[in-house]
Amino acid sequence: QVQLVESGGGLVQAGGSLRLSCAADGRTLTGYTMRWFRQAPGKEREFVAAISWSGGTTDYVDSVKGRFTISRDNAKNTVYLQMNGLRPEDTAVYYCNAERTMWSTKYNYWGQGTQVTVSS
Repeated sequence: QVQLVESGGGLVQAGGSLRLSCAADGRTLTGYTMRWFRQAPGKEREFVAAISWSGGTTDYVDSVKGRFTISRDNAKNTVYLQMNGLRPEDTAVYYCNAERTMWSTKYNYWGQGTQVTVSS
């Protein structure tokens, strides 16, 4: 069982920055692809960013490219999302996700989320 805990959310003005953290409690994240998702009220949960276990491959939704950066520190068992140039439309609950497949069995875990609010 992987327990994920997000932190770093808060209230920020448009154009500001935040860094979200996602720490694993109970297991290491060895072999897991890490992703950030977000969900605004009344909307579907959407993909934001992903990073491979080695950190060599990253992916982003088009709307955050050039503004957000995902990274991980495997020694600290933590993944980060640096968010720059925040816009009101970035307001959402941000969720951390860990996924891996081992011998055809999928393992998928979610954190409880952290609120990000961007004021105009």
